[in-house]
Amino acid sequence: MTKAEVRQQLEERNMEEVLELIEDAENGDLKELELAASLGLLRDETLNNAVLKVLQDEGVTIIYVEDEE
Repeated sequence: MTKAEVRQQLEERNMEEVLELIEDAENGDLKELELAASLGLLRDETLNNAVLKVLQDEGVTIIYVEDEE
C-alpha cells in the first residue's frame, strides 16, 4: 500500500490522530513511537502494518514495549 493509499484509508475512516502522526513524522517532529506489541497502533492489521511502514520510511523508530499485566 502506498503512502497515498494509506492516507486515503485513514481519511475515509476519520482517523485524524493517525494522520497527524504521519504529518509529524514527515515534518521531522516524530522520531520514536512506543507501542505495545500485542496491541499495535490500529485494529485493522493490514492498515496497521501499512501505517507503521510509512512511519518507518519517514525515519520513525518503532519501539515495542512489554504488555503490563
